[in-house]
Amino acid sequence: MSKSFLIPGRLGLAGSRIPHADRHGLLWLSRGKLHVSDGTLRFQTAGGQDFDAGDYAIPYQSVSMVLIGPGTSITHDVLRILARHGTLLAAVGQGGVKFYTAPPMGRGRSSIARAHARLWADENSRLYVARRMYAFRFGEVLPHREISALRGMEGGRLRKLYEIIAQKYGVNWQGRRYDRQNPKAADLPNQAINHAATFVEAAADIAVAAVGALPPLGFIHEDSSNAFTLDIADLWRTEVTLPLAFSVAAKVEKEPSLQLERELRFEAARWFRRRKLIPSMIDRVKELLKVDDSDRDT
Repeated sequence: MSKSFLIPGRLGLAGSRIPHADRHGLLWLSRGKLHVSDGTLRFQTAGGQDFDAGDYAIPYQSVSMVLIGPGTSITHDVLRILARHGTLLAAVGQGGVKFYTAPPMGRGRSSIARAHARLWADENSRLYVARRMYAFRFGEVLPHREISALRGMEGGRLRKLYEIIAQKYGVNWQGRRYDRQNPKAADLPNQAINHAATFVEAAADIAVAAVGALPPLGFIHEDSSNAFTLDIADLWRTEVTLPLAFSVAAKVEKEPSLQLERELRFEAARWFRRRKLIPSMIDRVKELLKVDDSDRDT
C-alpha cells in the first residue's frame, strides 16, 4: 500500500518566506513522477536521499514554488493545475546548482517588484543599494559615490582575493582569464570559477524568481536581462563561489581523471544545502529592497 501524506520542505527552503499571505515557501522534489490524479497533485517516487518511497499528496495551493530536480517527470495536467492556482514551477539541478526554467510570476503580491522598481528608478537610491551590496561583500562602506569608481575598487579587491583564496587551497593562480568564445581554453582554475559562478547564479535565479523581484533591474550590473540575479550572486563570490571553485580545482589537479564540471556540480549541491544558500539569498533580496513582508496586505 502506498503512502499518502504531505512532503515537508527540502533544502531548508520551507522556512524562507515568499510573498504569499497564506502560503509556505518552496517545495523540492526529485527522482519521481509528478502527476494529477482525481484533481489532486501527487508525487510518486521510489525514494532517495530526501524522502522515503511512496505516493505523496502535494499541497500545491499552500506552497509558493515547486522545484523539480533530476530524475523527475511531469505531466501536462500538472502545468495546468499549477498555473490555475498561481503556484510557480522551476526545473533545477541537483541541490539547486542549475535553473532551467523561469515561469511568469502569475498572481500574488507585487510589493517586492514595486519596491525594486522604485529603488532602481531613482539615481540616488540606485547608487545607495549598489553601495550596500559592496558593503556586504567587502565588510565596509566604500567611499566613492560614482558607480564607475566603485567598480574600479571592486576589481582591485577581487584580484587580491583571487590570489589569497587560491593560495589557501594550494592552486597555482596566473590571473583571471576568460574567453567567452572559447571557455575551455582557460586553465583549470579559471574553468572552475566559470562553472562555480554559473551554479551560484542559478541559486540566485531561484531566489529572485521566488520573491518576485525584477531580474533585469540590476544595481551594479546593467546590460544583462538577469542583471539583478548577477548582483545577488556576486554577494557570495568571496564566501562561496571562489572557495568552491578553488577547492575543487585543487582536487582535480591532484586527480586528473576526475571531471571538473561534474565534481563542481556535486560539491556545489552539498555547499548550497549545508549553507542554506538559497534561503540566505531570499532574505538578502528582501533586506536590500527594504521589504517587510510581515505586512500581508496584497
